[in-house]
Amino acid sequence: MKKIILLVFIALLSLSGYAQKEGGFRVGLDLGIVPTNGGGGILLSLEPKYNIKDNMNVGLRIGVAAIVRDVNDSGATTSAKASANGSYVATYDYYFNASGKSFVPYIGAGAGYYSIANVAFDDTNNSNGVNVDAAGKMGGLVRGGFEWGKFRMGLEYNLVPESTLQDINGNNKGTVANSYVGIHLGFYVGGGKWEK
Repeated sequence: MKKIILLVFIALLSLSGYAQKEGGFRVGLDLGIVPTNGGGGILLSLEPKYNIKDNMNVGLRIGVAAIVRDVNDSGATTSAKASANGSYVATYDYYFNASGKSFVPYIGAGAGYYSIANVAFDDTNNSNGVNVDAAGKMGGLVRGGFEWGKFRMGLEYNLVPESTLQDINGNNKGTVANSYVGIHLGFYVGGGKWEK
């Protein structure tokens, strides 16, 4: 899998760039899924962007992800349900296009604040007297995908530090992973048309 991702990344870098309207403003709306080992989830994001160059833009992704995730409680893994996590991430995207048509691959990255949801355990025996550190965390994302006309499809990895489980005495009992992969499909409005 790592070799495939590396080959796709190298292929994208070797493509020549095509321009979108510099100085244009656009807004994207994405809906997607979050695949996980212990279940899954959904995500929704709104992202206003400004085209700083013909093939680059900066934006602010405002997103929500509702995820069922595994909790590692002192070595035992338990499934837990989480309410929606929020994110406010400053983003940067770089666009490529070899064909001169409306199909445009992109790569991007971002950094920002992730609010962490409270966790409800499926197994109440494992949750007695255990609290989750639900404080917000600084995190980042890397992403890639393509736009075709006004539609967008992508894959993103959100890197968010783990939260800790603590008993009523404040002793650490385990961790909750907060990082997640998202696969999304969406569209955008504004920003001009792709052109040579």
